[in-house]
Amino acid sequence: MQPSAVPELAHTHTRPIHWVATATAVAGVVALSSVLQPGAATAAQAPGPRTQSAPAHIAPPDPAAAEFPLECGPVDLVVKRKASGDLDGDGRPETVAVVHCDAPMGTPPDGVYVLTRAAEGGAPRVVATLVDPKDRTKVDDFALRDGDVTATLLGYSTADVPSCCPDVREDVKWRWENGAFVRSAPSGARSV
Repeated sequence: MQPSAVPELAHTHTRPIHWVATATAVAGVVALSSVLQPGAATAAQAPGPRTQSAPAHIAPPDPAAAEFPLECGPVDLVVKRKASGDLDGDGRPETVAVVHCDAPMGTPPDGVYVLTRAAEGGAPRVVATLVDPKDRTKVDDFALRDGDVTATLLGYSTADVPSCCPDVREDVKWRWENGAFVRSAPSGARSV
C-alpha cells in the first residue's frame, strides 16, 4: 500500500460532537429568526373599484342562493358563469352572474346580473341588470378585469334571424361610476 500524498486531517472525520454543534447552530438560527421579524408593511392601495379578492372573512354572494328576475316556467335556471370582486370600492365583494333558462331546445338568451350580500346574512339580492334576457342576447368571453365587467354579446340584426345563428357580435364593458354601472365599448372593440 502506498502512502497518500495528502495527509489525513483530523477535522475531516465526523464525530458525534460535530453533529451536536451543527444541530445547535441550526436551532439557534431558527430561534433567532422567529424573534427577528420584518416591520409591518406600509404600502397602501389607491382607492377606487377593484376586482381583487375581498378579505377572507367576507364571502362573495352565491348566485345559487339568489332570486333572479327571470321566468323559466317548467325548466331550471342555470348559472352559466360567475365572477366576484369589489366592483364599487366599498370593501365588500359583489358577484356578477350570467344566467339563462335550461331550455331543452333552441338557444336560450342570457341575462347578466350583479349580486350583493343582503343585510344580516339574508339571501343575495340582484342590484343591477347588465343584460336583460328579453334582448335575445348570448354572452361570451365574460370576465372581471380591473374593476370592469367585460363580455362579448352575440345578438341578432333582425327578428327574422334564427336563434341558432347570432349574426351580431359586440364587445362591451361596464364600470361602476357615480352610483351606477355605465356601459361602453372597450378600446379596440369591433362589431360584426
